[in-house]
Amino acid sequence: MIKTKNKKPEKTDSGLQILFGFPKFGTSLILGLETFSMFTLYPSIFGLNYILTGISLAFGYICIALGQLTFGWLSDRRYTKLGRRKPYLLILSPVLGLSFIFLFLPNMFLPNIDDQIILFLWLFTFEGLFKFSYAVTIPYQSWMVEVFPNEQRPEVSQIQNIFNYIGVGLMAVITFFIFDEIYDSFKINPYLIPIKYLSIVIITGITIWIIFYLIVLVFPTEPYHEIKHTGIKESIKIMKENKDLMRVILSNGIAAIAWAIFASGTLLFNKEVLGLEKTQYLIIGVFLGIGTLLFLSFWRERIELKGKKKILLQLLIIATILSPVTLLGLLCDYIYPLIIGIIFTTSMGLIRAGLNLFPYIIYADISQDNAKKSGQLLAGIFTGFPLMILNAFQALGMILLGIFGTFPKITINSIEFPIGLTLWGPVCSIILIIAYLITKKYVILDFEWEKKKNGKKEK
Repeated sequence: MIKTKNKKPEKTDSGLQILFGFPKFGTSLILGLETFSMFTLYPSIFGLNYILTGISLAFGYICIALGQLTFGWLSDRRYTKLGRRKPYLLILSPVLGLSFIFLFLPNMFLPNIDDQIILFLWLFTFEGLFKFSYAVTIPYQSWMVEVFPNEQRPEVSQIQNIFNYIGVGLMAVITFFIFDEIYDSFKINPYLIPIKYLSIVIITGITIWIIFYLIVLVFPTEPYHEIKHTGIKESIKIMKENKDLMRVILSNGIAAIAWAIFASGTLLFNKEVLGLEKTQYLIIGVFLGIGTLLFLSFWRERIELKGKKKILLQLLIIATILSPVTLLGLLCDYIYPLIIGIIFTTSMGLIRAGLNLFPYIIYADISQDNAKKSGQLLAGIFTGFPLMILNAFQALGMILLGIFGTFPKITINSIEFPIGLTLWGPVCSIILIIAYLITKKYVILDFEWEKKKNGKKEK
């Protein structure tokens, strides 16, 4: 049980809120580059089989799932001089940065990039290592419940997502305006690596290392919470007995199949189906950047006014309606591809702006609700375990996207591509309908102890 020396989170100033959100810039940048690039770089540029690529990326999701469970549980168990969360940032961030570098530079280290087995093993190994060490975000994210009171979390989540989209914006600039041309040059000579490409990859890998070390040095250690040193099986049992958490995991997990396909399929669709180029990406980037920030504020305000469950249901409905926009790729002979690109990318921005707000809030609130009932604050495991399950579902999404890439090829607007790259949208709609029905009937997201800023209880 929690002893009297435990402290409840107190309201913090804007400076600490901004500092807490800053690592999201780095994690979004590297994860965005990895997510957007791997399904283009390895099969489209280096010629790795689509199925082998899908298997490798699915393995990455399994690894991040294991890492999230492991480091969530471990960071709950022991309070050190640096607190419970910081030691894992110190250990994992260098691994994260280095594995990122190796992922993007197989042609610098492999003697024969055309060897399918060696290339597959390279992607399989470093994708797994990258995703496993990316679980550093679980100890980091677990700070939210420990240092910010409930009423500040939507605002902190918005700040995190602002940094998130700054990172995504920089990722888009790097991917569309720098890497895109370099990737095409790799088709001609994969061993001729421009210094610009090499510098960006190395600097980005080192940057994530520096950012996490910075927050360890500057950010205050979380308050001390003494808990029982439960084993991992006992911790999982506690969560399995939490019906609210299990229902959220089920509904979010099913939806995560679609979210994963959205994330990895966006660049693939714009590049392989629409055949967009640099100037067109700039136009799309402006729409995406401005639109996403507006959508982010919109969703956050809606959550504060209407509650989490009602807005999550609205998001699922909107995502279900917008997902089939991929079918517009079949009409490039009749509709200018840039127009389709704007519609498609803006739709993805609207969906992801709302989607990215929820995980930070939901699992922090559920862990706090559990603490009120049981006296044990298990923020790490309550963040890591659900995301472990979600990543298992996302692994399924990667396999599905790989299968879509093996569909028969068609030629539209002089561009040849697998027809499956236009069909994943309607399939995602079906998946999201299932998630909506489960969420509506079974999931509780707004607890009685939650209070809005006006002091009224949530309904």
